[in-house]
Amino acid sequence: MNTAPLLQVKDVCKAFPKPDGDGQHVVLEGVNLTINEGEVVGLLGRSGSGKSTLLRCIAGLSNPTDGTLSYLGEPIDGPAQGISMVFQSFAIFPWLTVYENVALGLEALHVAAPEIRRRALAAIDLIGLDGFESAYPRELSGGMRQRVGFARALVVHPNILLMDEPFSALDVLTAETLRTDFLDLWTEGRMPIKGVILVTHNIEEAVLMCDRILVFASNPGRILTEIRVTLPQPRNRLDPSFRALVESIYVVMTTRLAGEAHARNERFPGLGIGTVLPHVSSNLLAGLLETVAAAPFYGTADLPKIASDLQMEIDELFPVAETLQMMRFAEVAGGDIRLTEVGNVFANSELDERKRIFARQLLNYVPLAAHIRRVLDERPTHVARKSRFSDELEDYMSEDDAEGTLRAMISWGRYAEAFAYDDEHASFSLENPS
Repeated sequence: MNTAPLLQVKDVCKAFPKPDGDGQHVVLEGVNLTINEGEVVGLLGRSGSGKSTLLRCIAGLSNPTDGTLSYLGEPIDGPAQGISMVFQSFAIFPWLTVYENVALGLEALHVAAPEIRRRALAAIDLIGLDGFESAYPRELSGGMRQRVGFARALVVHPNILLMDEPFSALDVLTAETLRTDFLDLWTEGRMPIKGVILVTHNIEEAVLMCDRILVFASNPGRILTEIRVTLPQPRNRLDPSFRALVESIYVVMTTRLAGEAHARNERFPGLGIGTVLPHVSSNLLAGLLETVAAAPFYGTADLPKIASDLQMEIDELFPVAETLQMMRFAEVAGGDIRLTEVGNVFANSELDERKRIFARQLLNYVPLAAHIRRVLDERPTHVARKSRFSDELEDYMSEDDAEGTLRAMISWGRYAEAFAYDDEHASFSLENPS
């Protein structure tokens, strides 16, 4: 009898060569986890924290740079029979029917034709697609197409099911229905799987579905903490215990920034010119300031409440909140966002005054913005090519991150009228676009 855990991940690291060949970009660092039979384990974190990369390593689709992965005690070396995956996108073949898509994995395993038919039809029925066997993906809704993905993963009777944000591409109601159906099948023991790993950036989804939640930090991706969920299934989002657990995870995910600032005896986290900046629009920044300033919050808001009211996930809410903190419009700590004095003034000002305030905060507290403005001020032409700054940023970050950071600068600089940008000539200037 094999008493080994379903899966063991030990000290796994993953790095990719930088495009210019100068060093490596570390995506995962020192990740350890064990999956036992009967568990749903959630990997929760922001985009870019390496969750999907880890899932691909577990699936055998990518090799770790360092560390080991083992399935039922055996090293994972390429795709392992017994591990299946459901992707974020529907990832089904448009030229095949529902039945043909589901049967494809069994055909690849050279299963006998009568057994393929029996198991494919059983999986289609199990996942709620009975009657649609001959339909093509173009005839199905998004939720039904994702059900095909589930059926295709389950038909090979895997021990471990990997789910990479399987509900994120669906509308809210469809996602909720599919989650509920999945949990019903899992808790009733009707699915041929022994363990599940779910990648998500939705805190409520993690608490709703998982027995354990591993919270990931970013740059590089690593496990920040593990949270056990002991609430019985089915779980009620309105239950005080459920809300308290959601709140505690927000606290964990926002405390790290406050802790880093406190370690430097600062009120706010610092940053340098090489910091990757989120591409958050000035409209979102102003909108969140207005929301927190208004009733019922009056300057201090609970992030889970804001997320629920605005229907924003952490990948949408956290970059906005952290940008406001970076510019000293707000403080984020303990699961709350609190407006500073200047944040309150901004929220209650007219457009022209908002622009002046935003320009002051941008140039005072975002080093890259101040650097761009200084270069433009010092040049006789007051013009500088975008490449002059992107080359500089790529000493600190990837080419994609440098592009995203400069796009954020262009958007914020235009709103503040701190500098202009000519996309046709890819150049910054002090010219007033008006």
